[in-house]
Amino acid sequence: MNKITFLFFFIMSASICNAQSLSSKIIDSISQKPIPYATVQLKNKGVITNEEGVFSFLLHKNIKETDSLFISCIGYESIGKPLKEFTDSVIVLQPKAIELNNIILSNKQYTAEEIIDLVRANLNDNYNSSLSKKRLFFRDSQYQDFVKSNVEFKKSTIAALNKKFIDSVMNSIPKKSSYYTEILCDLYGNNDKEKQKIHLIKASELYDKKNELDFTKLEAKFNEIIKSNVKPNSYLKVKSGLFGTKIKGDDFDAFYGKEIDSTDTVALKKQLEEKKKQEKERKTNFAKYKKGALGRVFKDLFFVEDAKFNFINKPKKYNYTIEDFTYVGDDAVYIIGFESKGSADYKGKLYINSDDFAVIRADYENIKPLKKFGLLGFSMNEFLGKGKIFFSKGKNEKYSLRYLESEFGTKVGIKRPLKIIEKNKIVRGRNRQNELSLKLDMAFKTINKYEIIVFNSEELSSSQYDAYTEANNVLPKYMPNYDPEFWKDYTIIAPNQAIKEFTSEE
Repeated sequence: MNKITFLFFFIMSASICNAQSLSSKIIDSISQKPIPYATVQLKNKGVITNEEGVFSFLLHKNIKETDSLFISCIGYESIGKPLKEFTDSVIVLQPKAIELNNIILSNKQYTAEEIIDLVRANLNDNYNSSLSKKRLFFRDSQYQDFVKSNVEFKKSTIAALNKKFIDSVMNSIPKKSSYYTEILCDLYGNNDKEKQKIHLIKASELYDKKNELDFTKLEAKFNEIIKSNVKPNSYLKVKSGLFGTKIKGDDFDAFYGKEIDSTDTVALKKQLEEKKKQEKERKTNFAKYKKGALGRVFKDLFFVEDAKFNFINKPKKYNYTIEDFTYVGDDAVYIIGFESKGSADYKGKLYINSDDFAVIRADYENIKPLKKFGLLGFSMNEFLGKGKIFFSKGKNEKYSLRYLESEFGTKVGIKRPLKIIEKNKIVRGRNRQNELSLKLDMAFKTINKYEIIVFNSEELSSSQYDAYTEANNVLPKYMPNYDPEFWKDYTIIAPNQAIKEFTSEE
């Protein structure tokens, strides 16, 4: 047997009630490989293992060592036993032998298309669309990669804006960077993104602030050069190809920022009030941005009308095949493969409960660019769109989102000239006074990965929904390195190795 590297350890003993949390790694008994997306439940609360098979579970004071932990995953034997019997840091699941049960043997032998028709016929009965309050954890991981950053220096009549300065600007741009935000929140509403409210409980952000500081220094240097070389009665014309825009001399302070005299108490007070206003807006905007991202996720679930993921609602666009048959616990599940007939964007697999014909899991990936655009030196290619969506049945016998993992990526390119020209209408014969001329050939790639787990959901009446008023005063706590203590009192999706090993250069 290969040696297993233990990422987490159980703290199991007679004093388990006093433990803060338990963590472990789930592996396949035959391959010894991690099992991602397994469901781990304890006293009607649960989490999902990450892509490395790791989970972390908060133990409340009322948890006893005799309470049972239940683990299930598609294609594996489910296990359930008291916490005190989990004495190892790795949990092993056995692949489940596939035996056709009586339901499948006695039912009509459906074709893949007939199964999809039954899924569509039961969408309204199977999935929740009513108002609810959902407690969820949302991790947004963003990766940016400059695949091309060529800037050809053509001309500059401002001595400080020389080739050396332009090169320093380009060298300061990180070729690769990553940014992570995590939030725990209550989301009020339904699948309509316009009818959602959010209550932020806790949030964090993880990135290298050194990159931000480098940009700030460069911006300050650029501002200093512009202010010292451009007259107040001049204006700058920024031109790229056929397009141009103006910045008037009177607007320089507003555009670049104005220094405040430390002896001017009125100006200082005004600046302080402005900062307080900006801080309040930042809190509101952070919550609004996260609510918008979550709203787009729920809007595009395949059972919502006009959803982006149309592999159920647009069956004429896809070919369907029965690929396999398996179990989730004791539930028999069809595995239906789907692929585009030509015009559709996705291919993937659907895991469909053979009893109520509910899709309990959907895996998808794009087979062609989702959007593509190119004009006058600008290009955009939405090249990536893949993910996994899991659903679970609630007390009302309807299914709701349980876990979502989604990746989407875009490439953007710029290949065109850029000119910054100082002009002055007052000084005779000096209409064009200073000029910086460059040729840009740049391209960067951005990939976002969403991970969402819904811990619990409770139905709301219209009056309960209307009664809640958003009042978000939470901003994410900045972390230069991952801090496992930040979420120690909460159950979340366990971070992957890349997040745990993230280190800033500051």
